[in-house]
Amino acid sequence: MNSKGADNKDVFLLGISAFFHDSASALIKNGKIAAASQEERFSRVKNDSSFPSSAINYCLEEERIDVSDLNAIVYYDNPYRTLERIISSHLTVAPEGSNLWKNVIEEWVNTKLRIPEIIRRSLNYDGDIYFVEHHISHAASAFFPSPFNDAAILTIDGVGEWATSCICHGHHNTIEIVKQLEYPDSLGLLYSAFTYFCGFKVNDGEYKLMGLAPYGRPVYVDTIKDNLIDIKDDGSIKLNMKFFGYMKDLSMINASFDELFGGGPRKRENPITQREMDIARSIQAVTEEIVLKMANYAHDVVGSKYLCLAGGVALNCVANGRLLRESKFEDIWIQPAAGDAGGALGAALYLYHTLFDAQRVPDDQGIPLQAGSYFGPRYSDDEAKSCLDTYGFKYERVNGEERSKILAKALAAGKVVGHFSGRMEFGPRALGSRSILGDPRDEMMQSKLNLKIKFRESFRPFAPTVLIEDAGEYFDSSHESPYMLLIANVRQDRCLYPHGETDVIKRVNQKRSDIPAVTHVDYSARIQTIDRRFNPVYYDIIKRFKELTGCSVVVNTSFNVRDEPIVCQPYDAVRCFMNTDMDVLAIEDFIVYKSDQDPLLLKEDTMETYLKADGAESKNGRKIGKASTRLFSKHLLKIKQNIDESPIDLSFEHNSTQSNWRDNRNEQYHWLFNFNGSNKSAEVEEILSFWDHYDSNDREIFKPLLKSLIKLEKSVDIDRALTHRRVSEEMYVMF
Repeated sequence: MNSKGADNKDVFLLGISAFFHDSASALIKNGKIAAASQEERFSRVKNDSSFPSSAINYCLEEERIDVSDLNAIVYYDNPYRTLERIISSHLTVAPEGSNLWKNVIEEWVNTKLRIPEIIRRSLNYDGDIYFVEHHISHAASAFFPSPFNDAAILTIDGVGEWATSCICHGHHNTIEIVKQLEYPDSLGLLYSAFTYFCGFKVNDGEYKLMGLAPYGRPVYVDTIKDNLIDIKDDGSIKLNMKFFGYMKDLSMINASFDELFGGGPRKRENPITQREMDIARSIQAVTEEIVLKMANYAHDVVGSKYLCLAGGVALNCVANGRLLRESKFEDIWIQPAAGDAGGALGAALYLYHTLFDAQRVPDDQGIPLQAGSYFGPRYSDDEAKSCLDTYGFKYERVNGEERSKILAKALAAGKVVGHFSGRMEFGPRALGSRSILGDPRDEMMQSKLNLKIKFRESFRPFAPTVLIEDAGEYFDSSHESPYMLLIANVRQDRCLYPHGETDVIKRVNQKRSDIPAVTHVDYSARIQTIDRRFNPVYYDIIKRFKELTGCSVVVNTSFNVRDEPIVCQPYDAVRCFMNTDMDVLAIEDFIVYKSDQDPLLLKEDTMETYLKADGAESKNGRKIGKASTRLFSKHLLKIKQNIDESPIDLSFEHNSTQSNWRDNRNEQYHWLFNFNGSNKSAEVEEILSFWDHYDSNDREIFKPLLKSLIKLEKSVDIDRALTHRRVSEEMYVMF
């Protein structure tokens, strides 16, 4: 079958991620990325996990097609494999875990058992629906958009189905899992546990923990290694579950963890102490060690010169920088939407190359498939003007060349500029299209941006965007870094070495180089290199800034405030602009000066968001709650008496020579979901056909539980409140 299908029409595949962390949709047209976006950008709910109706609508509108034009829809996870892991986890700890079980059942009855039904109902879609295994979705998102035709692929996250990390081999249009690490042994869950302990939101604050690490000392490394984790020589790990709570309750850690570190977690409103700084530094050091060992083992077992990375842990820029410098690989490439959002893209790409056996075709200009990762919506000048006129803004309209000059001049004068132009970025980083910009030479710029504009913690560093051809003049690496996913040190000849200071805010404001606003306390920087081919509008601003100042670098941070998603549409931008101390807003070809506006314009304006069920009992909650209790006592505990051995091993001992990697046990990574009947027995057989951690005799024992679960699911309507639930701030969503 050719890449355009048997009838030579365009092939459209829609990828969906939903109901775990960061819901998103991605549209593939003939193997190329036509559109991709996270649901949070439209709903304005940070890390929105709901069904991505708005993101899907955008993707279809971008190509001006209808759902009937889709060749298939693909979901980035196999929920039936995940169900095997969830039930196994509860069996392992039963009779404990009944409270967690109730939450799991409510979520599954409302969403995860009925994903095809939700897709068909929400989109009025009657075509093919596929599942792609979670870590294959990650792997495909990393390999197919990369510039490599042969590469090892390393995916590391919390958990997907059973796998927590995978080593894969990508070759032309194929991907194969070679090794995998399984739940509950997870580097992603370990890092999230420390994120929570240090007082940050799980699923959101992991990058804050990474940013805090340079302020601390690695004094807890031995404590972590001696008590919490056994790190094998090949990078596989074993966690000591005596210190973690996530198998039994809605908590990442337990009292033993608290005792180990001299007290309970930091409350979010409390000041950050030296303890949190030292803990952050220590877990960061441990994480880097593990990632480096995993990568070197991947090199040995796959034998490729190149490495691709995805999964939430791939957003750890410091670890990535070490991989680039110290691993056995010649080069690495990281998917910018490395978390669950990117799974939507990977699932669609994997299905395209597998189902259609389509070969990868390089771009005529040598541009990788991901290009600059600008796959979100764009807004015309007319739409921008309409928004400004609606709310009574005063503005200037300028052409492209004049626009660059005005903004460069404003930056050189110390102004903070909100920049809104072209298609929105796909992934968690702002890459110039939805960015707040500043002058990196101003040592007070970091504090100003943090406290008066972003309203966030003062210790948080900011990233530099540098002209790609000048990167080597400022940093000790000139490696291309278009997605802000690599750390490099500021060149030593640009550094200054002020006297030691213990106060965090005073340390932030110390001048450590001639670009102090983007130089972290350890003299590192999270770099974005800008190539004019990817974003000429943004590139030209920095080029003009260089002509004025001699500096090829600007401060780039995402266009949002704390706890809000990056802005998407013009209204989001003007609202954020008026509720912060930004000086200038560039929105397409319009320049807006704060000094010209009514100061009360849109002040403290709020936006309606999707219905959320944060802690509130849903309309089905009481019925499901009672039923889940019966399922636990009548079925789960009985199963435990009849199963000889759980597939989850909770034993722990230090043995660095005994690998915890498992050889891949599955040869197929995608499945057509074509079950539409109402026969509970047939549906149970469908679910059990995906289970591979039990033999056929043991699987028979689960049938009464699964029949009762399906009966419960059939007896309640889909609760829209639960399909639009916020992601937990304290618990990594793995159920």
